[in-house]
Amino acid sequence: MNEQRFSTPQRWVLGLTAAASFIAVMDGMVVTTALDSIRRDLTAPLSYLHWTMTAYSLSFASLLMAGAALGDRFGRRSMFVFGLLVFALASAGCAAATSIGWLVFARALQGAASAILVPIAMVLLGSAVTPLQRPRAMGMFSSLTGLAVLSGPVIGGLLVDSLGWRWVFWVNVPLCVATAFLARLRIPSNDRLVSKIDWPGVILLTVAMTAIVWGLSEGNAAGWSSTAIVSALTIGAVAAIAFFVWETKSLDALVPGRLMQSIQFRAGNLVCLLMFMSMMGTLIFMAQYFAITQQTSASGAGWRMMPWTVSLFVVAPIGGILAGRLGERLPAVTGLLLQSAALTWMSFLCSSASSYGAWVPPLMLAGVGISLAMPAVQSAVLGSVAPRDMGKASGIYNTMRQLGWACGAAAAVAVFSGSGSLATAQTLRNGYAAVLLLTAALSITGALLSLKLPSAVRANVRPAAAPAVSSPE
Repeated sequence: MNEQRFSTPQRWVLGLTAAASFIAVMDGMVVTTALDSIRRDLTAPLSYLHWTMTAYSLSFASLLMAGAALGDRFGRRSMFVFGLLVFALASAGCAAATSIGWLVFARALQGAASAILVPIAMVLLGSAVTPLQRPRAMGMFSSLTGLAVLSGPVIGGLLVDSLGWRWVFWVNVPLCVATAFLARLRIPSNDRLVSKIDWPGVILLTVAMTAIVWGLSEGNAAGWSSTAIVSALTIGAVAAIAFFVWETKSLDALVPGRLMQSIQFRAGNLVCLLMFMSMMGTLIFMAQYFAITQQTSASGAGWRMMPWTVSLFVVAPIGGILAGRLGERLPAVTGLLLQSAALTWMSFLCSSASSYGAWVPPLMLAGVGISLAMPAVQSAVLGSVAPRDMGKASGIYNTMRQLGWACGAAAAVAVFSGSGSLATAQTLRNGYAAVLLLTAALSITGALLSLKLPSAVRANVRPAAAPAVSSPE
């Protein structure tokens, strides 16, 4: 057990990287409860309003691999601090926005900063701990990241109700500056790798992700057979194929072939995709379900999601410890099966119009399930590569996570539209019940793929690292 105890420098890295991830991930969700206030204050058309969220997720998803590559090339600590300062600047731009166009541009800049922060945060943490410590560290990291996802609407609602929507963004500025200052002091600087950036790969992947995520986000609104959506998805598919062809020839590939040869790496990333598809598909209508069927305010609906949030915060570190002792397979499989059972349970509650009290047990069970699975899957992906490839592995994992958000949202909206609507409480129940069955099926599929993850603890020996040079920071 002493071998798993973190040293003081490791605690600093864990705390600072988790704080940065919390800020970045929370801002993807916190705006949900501020949209109505933004619309009234900026007199924004409804057709433009959703871009305050889409612009963030679009730039985040499309630039993730570039962010990881920049960390490898220019030093992970340097780019981590840079990402925090850019995020602070973009947040100030959001808070000061006087038009919807200004706000959307600043949100896109926030997403670009997050694309630097999140993968580098995972690499800094994964490199700072030993293989034996990594599952426990990822459990703590995951608990705060999961807390950011589910507490975002609550925090946003409280800030909007008490201080106004601009404080949803102003609050980021001191948090980012303080984290950047401490990172400069407490995170080691000798982390620059001798590597070049695969710029053709970055461009092709950015085009592919931008086109695919945009097409998936807009498909239901514009019509899946419309020229714009078909063109976007076609461009995305062609760019994705060109990207993988290029990667087989590039000497500095963003996705080296040696990574894709690992069954554990491939399985872990596919599980990541399905896990976050299930999570986003569940979340996208949950607040609206509570608000409409139980006559609550936006912040009240957020509070009703707290059993899931609390479970995430409490159980994820335990899930990391279990993965460290038992291997990643058992926590991942068990967690995703528990989540699937909880989502199926909630689907029946939708159909029977049950009171909120009946929702508390399955919400807690879903939180326990995802809390067991998330750190195990993260640890399996990072544990399948050598230290020199952790930046690339983290970028790929987080790209799959963002793609999971986009695909999960699109799939949930499509199923909801075919089974119900927001017109009445009953039609909302019908639609959300169908969505929950979909997300339960995604979770079961992820559990089956998790059988490919390691079932025993890896030896406490790190793979040989690539030569590195100290950063002159």
